[in-house]
Amino acid sequence: MSTESADQRESHLRSVTITTITALAGVGAALASAALAGDVSAAEAAKNQQAQLVVLAAIVVQFPLYSILGYDDFGGVKDFLFVVFMTFSLWFLTWGIILMTGVTV
Repeated sequence: MSTESADQRESHLRSVTITTITALAGVGAALASAALAGDVSAAEAAKNQQAQLVVLAAIVVQFPLYSILGYDDFGGVKDFLFVVFMTFSLWFLTWGIILMTGVTV
C-alpha cells in the first residue's frame, strides 16, 4: 500500500513540475518576445521573427531540462505535445495581452 501511495505521489509531483515549467517558460518567452520587439506598434511587433523564435527556443530548452531533473520516462508523443501546446498557448496569450495593452518590458 505504501509503495502505491509513493508512486502516486511521485507521479503527481512529476505532473505538477512539468506543468509549472511549461507555464513559466511560456510567460517568460512572452516577456522576452516583448523585450525583443522593443517599443514599436503591436502590428510591427507581431511580425518580428526574432520575437517569435523565442517561443521555439523556450520549447526546445525544456526537453533536456526534464532529463536533467531525472524524468527518464519523459519522451512520449503525449508529453512532447503537452509541452509544445502549453508553452505556445501561454506565450501566445501573454504576448497578445502585452501587445494589446501597450506595455513595454
